[in-house]
Amino acid sequence: MFLQKLKAISTFIFDVDGVLTNGDILASDSGEFLRTFNIKDGYALQLAVKRGYRVCIISGGKGKAMQKRFEGLGIQEVFLGVSDKVQVYHDILDRYHIGSDEVLYMGDDVPDLKVMKLVGLPTCPADAVPEIKAISEYVSPYNGGRMAVRDIIEKTMRVQEQWFDEHPSAADSGK
Repeated sequence: MFLQKLKAISTFIFDVDGVLTNGDILASDSGEFLRTFNIKDGYALQLAVKRGYRVCIISGGKGKAMQKRFEGLGIQEVFLGVSDKVQVYHDILDRYHIGSDEVLYMGDDVPDLKVMKLVGLPTCPADAVPEIKAISEYVSPYNGGRMAVRDIIEKTMRVQEQWFDEHPSAADSGK
C-alpha cells in the first residue's frame, strides 16, 4: 500500500527542525540561530524541483540563512515562522488544485500532528516523537538531518521512475 501511495505523490511538504536538520540549534553571540543541513538531502530536494515536483517548506522556525538555503535549492514555496501549519497546507491545496492523496508530508514533532493527519502520506524520520511515529505510514530508517528527506524523495522518485539524473552537476546540492 505504501509504495502504491508513492505513485500518486506530486507534492512534498517538509518541516525543518528535526526533519531537514538534526534538531540542534546553535545560538550565536549575535542572537542568530544556526542550523546544519545535509548535502545529500539538498541534492534530492533540488532534483525533485527540477523534475517538476512541488516542494514546500512549512516551519515554525525562521531565519535568513534558512530562506537562502531553500532558495538556492530552487524551492519556491517556503513558509517560515508559521504558527498554523494546517492553514498553510490548505492554502497549498487550493492554490495548486490538488488533493491530499498527492501530498507527502514529513514531520517529527507534535506541531506537525494536525497537518499530518490530513495529508495523503504522512512520514517521519527515525527519531521522531512517538505520537508522530504512530500516525506515520512510513518511518525512515534515517534520523532528521541525516538523509531522512533524501530517503523519502528517492523512494518516491524511484517508484515513479524519475530518480536517475544522467547529467548531474556537482554544484546542485551545495547551493
